[in-house]
Amino acid sequence: MKLPEGFGKQDDNRVCKLKKSLYGLKQASRNWYQKFTHSLLDVGFKQSHADHSLFIFKEKDAFVAALIYVDDVVLVGNDPHKIQATKGFLDKRFSIKDLGPLKYFLGIEVAKTKEGMVLSQRKYTLDILEDVGMTGCRPSTFPMEQNLKLDKCDKAACVDGNQYRRLIGKLLYLQATRPDITYAVNILSQFVSDPRQPHMDAANRVLCYLKGTPGQGILIPRDGGTNLLAYCDSDWLGCPMTRRSRTGYLLLLGGAPVSWKTKKQSVVSKSSAEAEYRAMSNAVSEILWMRWLLGELDMAPVGPTALFCDNQAARHIANNPVFHERTKHVEMDCYFMRERVDSMEICPMPIATKDQIADVLMKALGANSLRFLLYKLGAQNLHAPT
Repeated sequence: MKLPEGFGKQDDNRVCKLKKSLYGLKQASRNWYQKFTHSLLDVGFKQSHADHSLFIFKEKDAFVAALIYVDDVVLVGNDPHKIQATKGFLDKRFSIKDLGPLKYFLGIEVAKTKEGMVLSQRKYTLDILEDVGMTGCRPSTFPMEQNLKLDKCDKAACVDGNQYRRLIGKLLYLQATRPDITYAVNILSQFVSDPRQPHMDAANRVLCYLKGTPGQGILIPRDGGTNLLAYCDSDWLGCPMTRRSRTGYLLLLGGAPVSWKTKKQSVVSKSSAEAEYRAMSNAVSEILWMRWLLGELDMAPVGPTALFCDNQAARHIANNPVFHERTKHVEMDCYFMRERVDSMEICPMPIATKDQIADVLMKALGANSLRFLLYKLGAQNLHAPT
């Protein structure tokens, strides 16, 4: 903010009085959020307790949901008149710009097909390749070499840290529609403080993979239903530097992936069963939140949610109410899991290792295995040649 002309002269003690928050102040975002929230509440919307950026309107058979991100809003529902009335109210209150049917939101492209709706980030992917000068690179069929174990590589040559961090930051957002690169990006994110040449080479390999599949995205099937399934997995002692395991879980709603995560565990696991059990516990937390959110959307799952785990010992610990000596150091996770199993919210289920979809998040797969699991995930590339 600058003083108007004529002010600020010598011996001038006058100041400007700020009557409202300006864009850029630390208070502006909170004040904007409060004003927008009160506006939607005034027209009958209710704020979701599971996600405070989601507002829901229910009246008889009418249903409208508004999802906000700063000043970008998505309106969906089954009542066109209520949607139009909400747009008119917001336009009078804030002078909004109606962009029509949803096609592009926060870098995510939305395309409607006969099968359903495809979410992709093709333009964002191509912008990344152009930014790093790899639009002409040779495509790869998988994002990371199998059995590659990256460490600090202290003896290798250093690379431009700003360039590496900029690239990893962009790849982190690309995971919103690309679970197939989640594992590789998780590995590469560990070295942003001191990147070396092997780390940059591995990041370039991810870019080569993206060059071959820039338009790949997630298919949300039209007739997928509301069945909620979960898959979890872990790699015992997967980190060569700290020997900590990684947790990976993936949730499918109506056959479409809606939530996934890969994260290094906070402690070292003494057995593969313990590592798997900690992964199950993290997956259960996400399942409970998803069931809560679906309940507010009148899509509450019927019966327990199946949680597929390929470790027999971990499933036995979850189902067996007897406290084992070997699991006393994971007592909190044990009681948390068993409570949810007893309440019929979670049902641990076996699955063959080759069919474990969560492997996409846990290991570097070859081309055939990756293609098979992505097919089970419902990944689709609208721009692929037919």
